[in-house]
Amino acid sequence: MSENQKWTTIIKPKDKALAIDFKELWQYRDLFTVMVKRNITVQYKQTVLGPLWFIIQPIMTIFMYMVVFGGIAGIGTDGIPKPLFYLSGTAMWHYFSDCLGKTSGTFRGNSGLFSKVYFPRIITPLVNVTSNLLRFFIQIGLFIAIYIFYYVKGDCPASPNWYLLLFPILVLMMAGLALGFGMVITSMTTKYRDLGILFGFVTSLWMYATPIVYPLSLAKGKVAAGIELYNIMRFNPVTPVLETFKYGALGAGEFIGWEWLGYSFCFMILMIFFGLIVFNKTQKSFLDTV
Repeated sequence: MSENQKWTTIIKPKDKALAIDFKELWQYRDLFTVMVKRNITVQYKQTVLGPLWFIIQPIMTIFMYMVVFGGIAGIGTDGIPKPLFYLSGTAMWHYFSDCLGKTSGTFRGNSGLFSKVYFPRIITPLVNVTSNLLRFFIQIGLFIAIYIFYYVKGDCPASPNWYLLLFPILVLMMAGLALGFGMVITSMTTKYRDLGILFGFVTSLWMYATPIVYPLSLAKGKVAAGIELYNIMRFNPVTPVLETFKYGALGAGEFIGWEWLGYSFCFMILMIFFGLIVFNKTQKSFLDTV
């Protein structure tokens, strides 16, 4: 290298586990935008119905819930019309599970890209969380359309209240929880791929441990291993977020409490910090093991 030549950029691993270069992230904002658009367009590219699947999938899911849980199992919905009750839960849960699933495959799914070009790796999970917002808001739009239908019909006991103003915070908490858990999972499955199967199974069970297709009040008085299920389920960090949204949007059930909502928020912060630590530690050498 001649004396007149100098490196303009030097890439080296970050020493601090929680190091986040926000200035660098801002410099790559165009890449972030391009990757968000790519995730949205690629998902249903070369499909017959295209973006209509964003609406068809939740409708089919709600129909199955109405048949299985509302019809065969006879599980109540706190007096709320079944489509409204199920969609209020599935919209939030699907956003969380989609973000979690895509974020948990960050290293394995992008290993080819990571090995060819440099950019802040943390952009990839942030892209997943952001791109999934489109599908989420389409489902929320479907929820509003169904609510208007029942309201015009005069058969809608749902009564939104001021807790619905917490909606942006609740979405942020769902995204944060998925981001934190996802970064931990992708770091662990980089070396031990069979853990990905385990985490997929755990996520499926997690759904049934969350009051999505049944009201949380149904768990009151039910005991398992000498502990009331209602008390156990409140420690699920997703439950307070989901219940707050359902109570604010439908007025059904009861507000689980500010202390439990604060618990979920603190849990989210801890998971993001822990996820950043293991993510930054893993990204230094993951190409040697992936």
